[in-house]
Amino acid sequence: MNRTLILLGLICLLVGVLWPWLRQLPLGRLPGDILIVREHFRFSLPLTTCIVVSLLLSVLLWLFRK
Repeated sequence: MNRTLILLGLICLLVGVLWPWLRQLPLGRLPGDILIVREHFRFSLPLTTCIVVSLLLSVLLWLFRK
């Protein structure tokens, strides 16, 4: 449990440091992401982005377990 919390903290720190470059990635604006914009209303459902991130995390976790 301690290793997991330390690893999550380091990942959060790394994402925070790299945020200026990470926000330029097209995540959230991929084909298949749903965005509805109307007056006084904005709905975003990043469906494709969720699938891509899930696949990447699954592969990374699979590699670290081996």
